[in-house]
Amino acid sequence: MDWNSNGEEPSSWEELYSINLIPSELFLKFRKDLQGLRVGINLELYNAPINDYQAKIVLKHLAPDRRLKFIYEPIRQDVRVLSKKIPLTNFLNLQVGVGHNFRMNTTGWKWKLTTCFGGDGISRIRNKTSLGVCPGVDLRFGWRADYVLPEVTG
Repeated sequence: MDWNSNGEEPSSWEELYSINLIPSELFLKFRKDLQGLRVGINLELYNAPINDYQAKIVLKHLAPDRRLKFIYEPIRQDVRVLSKKIPLTNFLNLQVGVGHNFRMNTTGWKWKLTTCFGGDGISRIRNKTSLGVCPGVDLRFGWRADYVLPEVTG
């Protein structure tokens, strides 16, 4: 068991761990289906770890076998084409994309591995919840829980 700085043993289990719930993002999504495409405008506000905002225009095919989506960020002057998440295992997904930034005149690609657990699975859990405000308008908010568990040795 861990001991306090004054040499005393903790009086309860609650003193051994800490859990912090943090609202991390708020998205307002406007969507319209037009001739086989879904056009979306996303207004995204981020709280943690930095305060930031983004606006995005998103185009997706409505076909069930769609494989790509197009994203344009006017504030950052960034254009990206992303694949849909490709399942590697039951818990692990891969997403790849290519993009161009007009402000810096750079082109590159990136990839992302994600799990259904969110976060790094060790000291952070992330989750997102969507709420349909009205047809074509969604509100999505994300939260994260950072936690420290007691160290058990023996």
